[in-house]
Amino acid sequence: MSQDSSAGLGWSWLQWPPSWLSTLGKNSKLFIKIFSFTSRRDRLFLFVSLVASICAGATLPLMNIIFARLVQAFNGLATADPETFGTVFMAIINEYVVYIVYLFIGRFFLCYIAIIGFRITSLRISAAIRLCYLEALFELPISTLDALPPGQTTAIITITANILQLGISERLSSLIQAIMVILTALVIGCIFSWELTLVTSTGLVAIVAWYAVTTPLVVKKYAEIQELEKEAAGVASETLSSIRMVAACGAEKKAAAKYNMLVGRIRFMSKKLSPILALQHSPVFFTIFATFALCFWFAVKLYLDFQFPNVETLVVVLMSIMTMLAHINAISAPLTAASNAFNAASIFFSIIDAPKPTTTGIKGAEVALDEDISLENINFAYPTRHDVRILNDLTLRIPAGKMTAIVGPSGSGKSTIVALIQRWYELGGLDPIANYLRNGNIRIGDRTLNEIDLHWWRAQIGFVQQEPFLFNDTILKNVEYGLVGTEWEDAPEEVKKGLVARACKEAYADEFIHMLPAGYETPVGDVGLHLSGGQRQRIAIARAIVRQPKILIFDEATSSLDVTSERIVQAALDQVAQNRTTIVIAHRLSTIKHADNIVVVAKGSVVQQGTHESLLRDPEGAYWKLVNAQQLATTIAHPAHKEIWSEKKPNRESILLEKESYETLVDSEATAIDEDDEPAKASKPSIVTSLKMLLVEQRRNRLGYIIIPIAAMGAAASNPVQSYLFGRLISSFIYWGEQLQASTTVLCLLLVLVAVVIGASYFILGWVCNDVSVRTTSNYREEYFRNIITKRVSFFDETANSPGMLTARIATDPTQLQQLLGLNLGMVLISLFSLIGCVTIAIAFHWRFALVVIASSLPIILAGGWYRVRHEVKFESRNNEVFSESARFATEAIGSIRTVASLTLERTICRKYSQLLKGHVTKSWKEARLSCLVFAGSDSLVLLCMAFALWYGGTLLARLELQSFQFLVVYLAIIQGSLAAGQWLSFGPNLAQVSAAAHRIKEMRVRDYESNDSVADRYREINRWTLPTSLLWKGADIEFENIWFTYPTRNVPVLRGLSISIQHGQFAAIVGSSGSGKTTLISLLERFYEPQNGTIWYNGEAIASIPLKTLRKRMSLVAQEPYLLRGSIRENVLLGIDEDCVTDEMLHRACRQAGIHDFVSSLPDGYNTDVGTSGVSLSGGQKQRISIARALIRDPSVLLLDEATSSLDSETEKEVQAVFEKTARGRTMIVVAHRLATVQNADIIFVMNQGRVVEKGNHVTLLGRKGIYWQMCQAQALGA
Repeated sequence: MSQDSSAGLGWSWLQWPPSWLSTLGKNSKLFIKIFSFTSRRDRLFLFVSLVASICAGATLPLMNIIFARLVQAFNGLATADPETFGTVFMAIINEYVVYIVYLFIGRFFLCYIAIIGFRITSLRISAAIRLCYLEALFELPISTLDALPPGQTTAIITITANILQLGISERLSSLIQAIMVILTALVIGCIFSWELTLVTSTGLVAIVAWYAVTTPLVVKKYAEIQELEKEAAGVASETLSSIRMVAACGAEKKAAAKYNMLVGRIRFMSKKLSPILALQHSPVFFTIFATFALCFWFAVKLYLDFQFPNVETLVVVLMSIMTMLAHINAISAPLTAASNAFNAASIFFSIIDAPKPTTTGIKGAEVALDEDISLENINFAYPTRHDVRILNDLTLRIPAGKMTAIVGPSGSGKSTIVALIQRWYELGGLDPIANYLRNGNIRIGDRTLNEIDLHWWRAQIGFVQQEPFLFNDTILKNVEYGLVGTEWEDAPEEVKKGLVARACKEAYADEFIHMLPAGYETPVGDVGLHLSGGQRQRIAIARAIVRQPKILIFDEATSSLDVTSERIVQAALDQVAQNRTTIVIAHRLSTIKHADNIVVVAKGSVVQQGTHESLLRDPEGAYWKLVNAQQLATTIAHPAHKEIWSEKKPNRESILLEKESYETLVDSEATAIDEDDEPAKASKPSIVTSLKMLLVEQRRNRLGYIIIPIAAMGAAASNPVQSYLFGRLISSFIYWGEQLQASTTVLCLLLVLVAVVIGASYFILGWVCNDVSVRTTSNYREEYFRNIITKRVSFFDETANSPGMLTARIATDPTQLQQLLGLNLGMVLISLFSLIGCVTIAIAFHWRFALVVIASSLPIILAGGWYRVRHEVKFESRNNEVFSESARFATEAIGSIRTVASLTLERTICRKYSQLLKGHVTKSWKEARLSCLVFAGSDSLVLLCMAFALWYGGTLLARLELQSFQFLVVYLAIIQGSLAAGQWLSFGPNLAQVSAAAHRIKEMRVRDYESNDSVADRYREINRWTLPTSLLWKGADIEFENIWFTYPTRNVPVLRGLSISIQHGQFAAIVGSSGSGKTTLISLLERFYEPQNGTIWYNGEAIASIPLKTLRKRMSLVAQEPYLLRGSIRENVLLGIDEDCVTDEMLHRACRQAGIHDFVSSLPDGYNTDVGTSGVSLSGGQKQRISIARALIRDPSVLLLDEATSSLDSETEKEVQAVFEKTARGRTMIVVAHRLATVQNADIIFVMNQGRVVEKGNHVTLLGRKGIYWQMCQAQALGA
């Protein structure tokens, strides 16, 4: 029998309940659909592999006939002629040994053909389905993609695709072989004695029926647990993605409590499985041994009634029944894999078969692109928020060939207008509700957009968004993507390069590109991280205009840039917008003052329209208020510099600074990679060390760890006892009549007793193992999450510690420990005890025969199994590595779906993805040839060992040095022990993964700095530490003294001997260009990082000596990116503070001050409204106002604002700024800003450049110096 058959007792039932009865019927259509993705050649491979699998499965039951005939020959020893017996018997032995060798050779080649055929076909099918899924995804409307859970599409094309591939590869071949083994064994048994076969098959029917009853219960519970695990993973992901906000708010304890609550629910649900699992498996193993007893008892009855002639028939039927029962277990694992594959396929086909909108229509000369764009009576609500109307009967005309600017408050519908023009969402439809929520017409000339071919229409638009997305490719390729869908898409490479160079010159990108080391061939890195923000924006502009579009759309294209970068980018925008229909959305009104038409939108409707000058004539108008909110008090103006912001060409110094920025970024990334590689070189603990550590730590489970080995011994005793009893029973047939009946009756009763013991053992194991594994997993999940979120923030800067990676580790590492400390621990012990028991009984009955066979066979089986495991792990690892490139490419494309759609890159992306997949399949095919050879050899070696055992045992029998009873006991014990050894070895990969997981969990406990203390430790530390009276003051004196700082993942200093002093109660502003170190100061004050040199003082106390929670409790941080966690608005505002200490009045006051109370009150659920994942239900400005309310309600001594109002419209920004200034009385406020209008009232302004303060003073003083600050003010001055 094969290693997978686990003829021992099939304990892997404990891990995977075989839900195969319902699965086969349910997934038949999916099965057909999956294999419809095959080519004619693939179908030929599949047919040959299918035939090979059937034949390979049929080889094992044939072994039963050979063994039965040998047993018949053994029983003839008593009546044989001593002089001729040896020669005759050896002739019989040699004949059947040759047959077994033939079976080995046949099975080896059949298994190889079967495995490699299914494996290579599964790779091709998986690749085809991945490609089809990506194509289907791109065909879906963006509104449908918005409704999908975050990260789901990425997970499907990577993890789910791997599950699909594994389920239809060699595991499908193993499933077919196992089914064929059962059918062949059943046929052979019926041929020899249909009565005995049918009677004893009742045990098989009972087992199947029992699983049919219990499996749905288990599956239902597992489904409920998986849903809770997904929810817990979502909480972990959100917390880790917002770790700076969580740390700044001191919300680690609250986040841990929220996560622990879900873990507690998982623990509760999982414990409910314990009695179900115990009851599911216990009767099965009782039935197996009871069936053996029934088989012998009924066989004796038939034998004494002359229903079959000899013991050969009994042995054939008995071995056939054993084979069938064993291979029910062998079906479990591959059938579970196949079931998982079908489930994975259903996920793919839910997208592939989803109805797709019609995208074809008129194009070319039939569409007049030189006509105005008209929006007529537009009403719109997002599909994910039906109850919030964004546009209300909006009517707007956008003149052709001119620049139209759209301004207005956050949430007024500006970006929605752009989305509708690009047809990311459709108006109207057959659904009455959708038609009511989304209606109106958008026209260009006399044609509605719905009449126009979608891809052609998008190809006529050049789109640049606030956060430009660049693909991980060269600058040349990124700009060339803009040519897709145009007449130059298939032009010669030289023509494309010329078009790219011209577009880059128009976008003011050509000069800095030539300054880069590789010029246009410079790789931009993931999402363009090798370039600065301004450089990325200019590349995006070049990509938009290289197609020479008739329409340009700029959505907040300069909002996140510093003054210098904004000036360069704005010059590029003005240059390329000439003679094109241009739509600009902006909050910084200085960037659109020269627009031909300015449209002011509020509450989804147009409230004002005109030029900059005409709109300013109405002091009561909305636009005048927006301009006034941003107006800088430029007390000194100089005509020569009045229009610096619109200067056409950047100076040489800015280009050189950009080159330095690029080189710094590249060096930083290289350093990060080198540092990330270091931990991999650290020594990992051995499996024994990991086991010892975990057993010691889980002392609370010590009773379970006493019970499990005892129960495992009881279960493992079945194999050696079974070998002894079977040997005695078969040997009993040398007797006749009452003597035969009496001896077999006693032995059958002993088998029933063994069945009771085995059943009880598995009942205990099923219950206790599950309980122990649940407690262990829950404990480590809670601890792991707690230790990670209390790590120093610099820890999360490393590539290996990204939120996605850490979320996966939190979910999987404790589960890996469950593999060792839970059910698998019982199975490993059963295998080990079974091997020891079988070897012991074999040596006890005939040490010479046992030692020779064990010494020759067991090492071969172990070596074969070890090489198989090794090659399988290596193949899977390499297979994952091979597919990782295509997975990264697809993930990047899915993550930038709006960029892909606006550039009409769908077909290009799919074509490149297809090429990557083809290359990966070819590489995997080369790897598979050797691994399949090892797999087939390992699966067949047991037959060769059987042949040797039979030959050597026969030789001893022929020499009369061994009795038939001894032979049977030793032979059966060795075979059972060999299979147990193979089963034990199969846990090798799991044990290796457990060791790595234990190492990672232990690593998280290491306290690198004070901030690594657990939440509980911090509280204890605070209680021991006496607060100086100065820390209780309202406000604070802050001083940075000679600070030198370099980020851990970079090798270039960010701060260079910086010294700043901020007095108690001051409003201090920090301004400067990007990369000058402004945000770094905030991070150091929050102690996200520690300076390499220098000291930061807080009211005369070094902040390094103040407990972190105490320090952060005195400060409130509002970052540029507002982070919200899934939950209600109330929970997000009160994050990190005790909700019992806050009244509704206090909550409402903070929200009124932040300008969000009226909006929240208008929602159906008010403050209990769920904000969705990462606050997706709210606009950027609304999220920022909630973050501001969260900062204000904490009543901090120090208020830290890092670009806190950049996402707000001018009016709201002015209101919030007034609140800050009003509430700042008595408290210290430190503001980092690009919009200088927000800091002109500051008590002191620090101007930073390259990590140093180059100017300081108040607004008036700095203007008088006419230095860097004066130039920055002039660049942002609006004028009248």
